[in-house]
Amino acid sequence: MLALLFPGQGAQTDGLLHSLPQHRAVRDTLEEASQVLGLDVLTLDTPDALRSTVAVQVGLTIAGVAVTRALADEQLAPEISAGLSVGAYAAAVSCGAVQFADALKMVRRRAELMEAAYPSGYSLAAISGLTEHQLETLAARHADENRQRVYIGNVNAPRQIVMAGANDALDAFIARAMAAGARKATRLAVSVPSHCELLAQASDELLAYVSQVPFQAPRSTYIGNRGGRPLYTADAIRDDLATNMRYTVRWFDALTAMQEMGARVLIEAPPGQVLTDITREHFPDAAALAAGGLSFDRLVATARRRLETG
Repeated sequence: MLALLFPGQGAQTDGLLHSLPQHRAVRDTLEEASQVLGLDVLTLDTPDALRSTVAVQVGLTIAGVAVTRALADEQLAPEISAGLSVGAYAAAVSCGAVQFADALKMVRRRAELMEAAYPSGYSLAAISGLTEHQLETLAARHADENRQRVYIGNVNAPRQIVMAGANDALDAFIARAMAAGARKATRLAVSVPSHCELLAQASDELLAYVSQVPFQAPRSTYIGNRGGRPLYTADAIRDDLATNMRYTVRWFDALTAMQEMGARVLIEAPPGQVLTDITREHFPDAAALAAGGLSFDRLVATARRRLETG
């Protein structure tokens, strides 16, 4: 069974759209996106452009859908689609729950709301080596002692957790976490406090915006962010997309659900390979492939071979 994984903000790289495969479906997707957004989307992946949350989130969505369509042209259509944070929008397109044009407009509005809510001074930090419970305890102590709130944003793996908050609060919390035994702490290339209550108002505004967007029941399985479980109705997927900015992303739960459903070949859309590395570490029997790290021909050949032998 084939699953497609779509990364979230922080995975972006300079030239991410220019680095996509030279494939008819990719060219068509870039052209469609440019028409929908009223700009040349190939201007969105420069270092200057990628300072914008809007450019990053739109670019990741375009990249995910472009590779999905190219793989489908090669008879590699996924049976499961899942995306982390903004990656969920490409996943919703992949499973047929929403049209690409509508997803692009939703992502643009989402990013605008997030950027307007917190134009500066906030970020995310990935902490490795401590459990969610340990970090919850440290965060509560940090709030009591320092009067600074930080929040659990993503549970990417049992001991790989992303925290959200103000920059100074995150800096102080990183020091606390390292003193408590964390193995590593890394600030991410994200300039908003994603997946926590700080974005509750922005989430409510996005939910009102997407209430008029047409959704359909998915043709294949969509795995949600908030619960890490399959969602089967149009309304459930709409709600998952609109509200995931304010709730913890349960990525490891989603990955576990995919394994339980029989996903044996998992392809991560470009750029990056964070989701691939998590899969390889925790589910070594699965074939995890990072599309951004392979030529398209090799990706297709490897996926086909592993599906046939798996």
